[in-house]
Amino acid sequence: MTEPVSDWRPTATLEALCQRAELLVRLRRYFAGQGVLEVETPLLSAAGIPDPHIPSFSTMPGPDGEASRYLNTSPEFAMKRLLAAGVGPVFQVCKAFRRGEQGKHHNPEFTLLEWYQPGFDHLRLMDEVDVLVRQLAEGHRPLGRSEKLSYRACFQRYLEIDPFREDVSMLKSCARTQGLGDVAGLSDVDKDAWLDLLMSHCVQPHLGKEGPTFVYDYPASQAALARIRPGEPPVAERFELFIDGIELANGFHELQDADEQRERFEADLMRRQTEKLEPVALDERLLKALAAGLPACAGVALGLDRLQLVLTGCDHIRNTLAFSYERS
Repeated sequence: MTEPVSDWRPTATLEALCQRAELLVRLRRYFAGQGVLEVETPLLSAAGIPDPHIPSFSTMPGPDGEASRYLNTSPEFAMKRLLAAGVGPVFQVCKAFRRGEQGKHHNPEFTLLEWYQPGFDHLRLMDEVDVLVRQLAEGHRPLGRSEKLSYRACFQRYLEIDPFREDVSMLKSCARTQGLGDVAGLSDVDKDAWLDLLMSHCVQPHLGKEGPTFVYDYPASQAALARIRPGEPPVAERFELFIDGIELANGFHELQDADEQRERFEADLMRRQTEKLEPVALDERLLKALAAGLPACAGVALGLDRLQLVLTGCDHIRNTLAFSYERS
């Protein structure tokens, strides 16, 4: 009779655990050399993330009437409060949590490296991300020359369409041509949903095959917490990093306007209501910090589990984790 497989053992090998330890030593050495302060912020927050695409974990209300709290999906809001208080350039390595995100490249609990550089825009921060990733890759794998492509150029290169000019019917037709068929659940009026589908299934797999690929200047409708640069069309001053077709980082030239940020949050809350998602409390402390004065800056979040995966040749994110979600 076969014995049941024990689930108490780690999912990462000793070699992978040592690789993670060395990764942390190297990145802290880098930021120390740049004069960037390491900080810690709470994992539990009284406010949630209004973005309907980012599901949060929440705690149960306390027996004494204490309100539930949210596990952070990113330390971004708290770190911006530190920036507004004048702490200068900062970085943090912390756990983040996103409910329902589980698979080959996703674990509901994951490790983020997030940092902010006052005086940087998103273009200058891309250069720093490239420098850091190359230093962390030394001894693991060679990285070819980096490439920077605008969002528009990606779609033109791999799908021969202009994502800013095409309407939803054309995007649906392109999806069918690419073998995606009729995708259930996607709205006939939600252009961003169709762009995301084409990006993730038809463009992203080509990115970062030779070296790091940075995609920048996303549609203004996908700005999240980034500035929008006026123009024809207006674009979000935002970038993402890809290696081996895997998204590793998401960075912004940060929005400083408290009123505009509130408007975006309230629009997200309306979308949550339309999609019958649970309401969340807005982070009024963040909005007060923006109103008090966030310095001009750029910030980026980089997933360390995924980075270790692509640098060391792992085939599943659980192999970078001491204990995956199933064994937590």
